[in-house]
Amino acid sequence: MNIEKGKNIQTGESQDELEVSGEAKEVTPEEYLEPLLQQAKKAARPLSGLIAMKKNAALMAMADGLMAGEEAILEANEEDLLAFEGDDLRAAMADRLRLTPARIADMAKHIREIAQLRDPVGESMGFWQRPNGMRVGRVRVPIGVIGIIYESRPNVTADAAALCLKSGNVCVLRGGSEAHHSNLALARILGEAAQQAGIPEGAITFIDKTDREVVLALLKSDRYVDLIIPRGGDALMDTVTRHATIPVIKHDKGVCHIYVDSDVDLAMAQRISFNAKVQRCSTCNAMETLLVHEKVAKKFLPPLAEQYVEAGVEMRGCPKTCQILPQAKPAQDDDFGKEFLSLIVAIKVVKDMESAMDHIHHYGSRHTESILTNDYDRALRFLREVDSSAVMVNASTRLNDGYEFGLGAEIGISTTRIHARGPMGLEDLTCSKFVVYGSGQIRE
Repeated sequence: MNIEKGKNIQTGESQDELEVSGEAKEVTPEEYLEPLLQQAKKAARPLSGLIAMKKNAALMAMADGLMAGEEAILEANEEDLLAFEGDDLRAAMADRLRLTPARIADMAKHIREIAQLRDPVGESMGFWQRPNGMRVGRVRVPIGVIGIIYESRPNVTADAAALCLKSGNVCVLRGGSEAHHSNLALARILGEAAQQAGIPEGAITFIDKTDREVVLALLKSDRYVDLIIPRGGDALMDTVTRHATIPVIKHDKGVCHIYVDSDVDLAMAQRISFNAKVQRCSTCNAMETLLVHEKVAKKFLPPLAEQYVEAGVEMRGCPKTCQILPQAKPAQDDDFGKEFLSLIVAIKVVKDMESAMDHIHHYGSRHTESILTNDYDRALRFLREVDSSAVMVNASTRLNDGYEFGLGAEIGISTTRIHARGPMGLEDLTCSKFVVYGSGQIRE
């Protein structure tokens, strides 16, 4: 039995059939993945030792490749978008999926910015000397082979490939079926550009099969894969956490809240509350629930509602909200705690900050929460007691982002407590190892 070789092992094109005694049969998910993951694992060692200059040159080549391949990328993206025509319920997902020349240029720009960032690999995390003269320290090293399973947004393909390469990690990318053609086109362009710049084959590996069984097989491939990063909704997170035999850092849904306090600059609060919902509603850091102190609700909500109506935002409110805003629809039980990813906002009038924090604790996804207030003590208490990957004072939830935080870019926003939390930049894509300098010491 031998596996038929195709043109490009990095994109998974080689694994359609097995040839047994002249007869073709469909491969299993494990048989499909095996050569891809072997190649990825093989690339991990040489990639981890590349100097920053080599990696940066490859990143610049990848950015140039995206710009040169714009036409092919847009054609592939159009194939994906056709599936969303006439389906209003999936309009938000289509916005996350859609690529334009400007968005492709942004992807290339972000890759170039990643090339300019400090390389964390090999960085000393501190040294100390023991009484026997031995020097002990820690240095940053790549994690190894990182499997990234994501939905909708094809820009994740470019961001993940660039961040993993810069941090010395091999990436195994598996995008959602809704963006399959877009992701495949991007992965081909990025992989070819990287290889031509001297990056080992397999460093950017793309899984081009969209069936669930391949994901389940990937989640159990602990011989080859060191970490799984899922980005998506509840169904994906449930699948990954139930089936993975590999460590997982979840990038979960964003049920983000803004609490408008009783002592607040109402003009500022209106500007932030509008931006957090409308600026780009289909992202995980968009506000989904607005909590308003009862003392300012009657003054604050009507002018904000006018802006929302003009922008096409559907408001779903608690009974007190609906009394103040006749244009609001009564909220259903599941509207609080829902990630709408569209121009819908849930609004609740609360008694005080304690009630707001209780609501966030019960309904939030530990992604991003913000308090809008002039009260210093309440701001500090909110920062201290609210448990999320990012907690803000007088700022839009849309600012919880690797680029906005000065990380250059992010692999995603981790809602996991262990290893990394919040926007995962280059440092978060490394772990550490101990190094020891001795001069003949032995253990007595």
